[in-house]
Amino acid sequence: MAAVRISSRSGLPSLLLYLGIGVAMGQDGIGNVAFDNAELTQVIGYAALVVILAEGGLGTKWKEIKPALPAAVMLSTVGVAVSVGITATAAHYLVGLDWRQALIIGAVVSSTDAAAVFSVLRKVPLPSRVTGVLEAESGFNDAPVVILVVAFSTVGPMDSWYVLVGEIALELAIGAAVGLAVGIVGAFGLRRIALPASGLYPIAVMAIAITAYAAGAISHGSGFLAVYLASMVLGNAKLPHAPANRGFAEGLGWIAQIGMFVLLGLLVAPHELLNDFWPAIIIGLVLTMVARPMEVFVSLLPFRIPWQEQALMSWAGLRGAVPIILATIPMVSGVTGSERIFNIVFVLVVVYTLIQGPTLPWLAKALKIGHRAEADDLGVESAPLERLRGHLLSVAIPEGSRIHGVEVSELRLPAGAAVTLVVRDEKSFVPAASTVLRRGDELLVVATDPVRDATENRLRAVDQGGKLAGWLGSGGSTALVIKEQQGPFRNPFRKGSD
Repeated sequence: MAAVRISSRSGLPSLLLYLGIGVAMGQDGIGNVAFDNAELTQVIGYAALVVILAEGGLGTKWKEIKPALPAAVMLSTVGVAVSVGITATAAHYLVGLDWRQALIIGAVVSSTDAAAVFSVLRKVPLPSRVTGVLEAESGFNDAPVVILVVAFSTVGPMDSWYVLVGEIALELAIGAAVGLAVGIVGAFGLRRIALPASGLYPIAVMAIAITAYAAGAISHGSGFLAVYLASMVLGNAKLPHAPANRGFAEGLGWIAQIGMFVLLGLLVAPHELLNDFWPAIIIGLVLTMVARPMEVFVSLLPFRIPWQEQALMSWAGLRGAVPIILATIPMVSGVTGSERIFNIVFVLVVVYTLIQGPTLPWLAKALKIGHRAEADDLGVESAPLERLRGHLLSVAIPEGSRIHGVEVSELRLPAGAAVTLVVRDEKSFVPAASTVLRRGDELLVVATDPVRDATENRLRAVDQGGKLAGWLGSGGSTALVIKEQQGPFRNPFRKGSD
């Protein structure tokens, strides 16, 4: 917990602090714990990565990811190929690694980590197009990179490039199909099957996401792509208790990251890093200054993205724990020189995260793309009133919402829906038709079952378009936070009142 706080205040990704804790506990640190089980580290790392991808998918907003999807796909496929080619060439000719080792390093460090990026950019809001591309890229590029690392680490002669491309395409297609199918079926079931306790819904959501990974892997597809897509479907499906689902997944994600980073820190032997320090610096320099910019430039050629945003995306290619986990694959496979590969990747990730992380906010401001004049999401939670065939909607009016200044009657909710309570400055009152709503208000809206969705859509429209929403064609919607609660009615603004 202290590491999280220090990370947020210093602007450094938390992974460095957790790695440091692991190193301090290890054989060269004060803990003097001897640990060298690469296979166990890989297994736990894979499990942690599944949870982290599930948490990322649940938090991905479809409205932001949709316009960025083509660019993210290009970065995750064509871009990865460009990055691997340039980085492997530098590792072979500048550092002297053989081609197998060079290709493994090139593939391992081609995976970006959105968690590391956004942990240092939380104070500099970016346009949704930039965040959407970076987030989707980090969710998608793990799958092809894992396939490449496994293929390059296989003992014996490597397959021809066209065979490898075909295998990657097939595994990605199977993983995508499995992930979408599991996500759709899971969302359908959770919306229609009432579980006996609200606390079971977050567990069910994570179980469905992990099932997607298992089904994808068993089907000889990409389990990582499957879990990300399934979680993204679940996160945008208006499931019961959506905020609790995301909060539970976020907590599990933190536990997974902490455990994974500490274990990776335990695995490394600091006294062995000195010999591989300068090779890591050279490879990282080529990756950061040549491979990543070329990857972004080539991948985004078909899209009209300003050079300023491309420059930020190039510098924002932070490497997190995923490359270090993937570096354990050649160790488990018995590839010659695998310990050196692990050491180079470890040093590269740590050094260039220290360089890129603190400078990202400065670069965003220097490029003048650190401002986003978009209204915050309108928070809406829903609790079904099963016996009354109705729904209780809890609506929080955020800063920037155009509901501010609108009278209750001007909401023009559909027949069968009404605002029954307003909470303002910690005091509640029953509103009149002429009551003017303000930012920070929390509303209770009761809606009958047939008009529940129409009521929510109308609130979204007024949030974006104001009192004239609909008349002037401003029917856009924000990504609302929906929480469905089965069981007896409970006032969300007063604990213990049934």
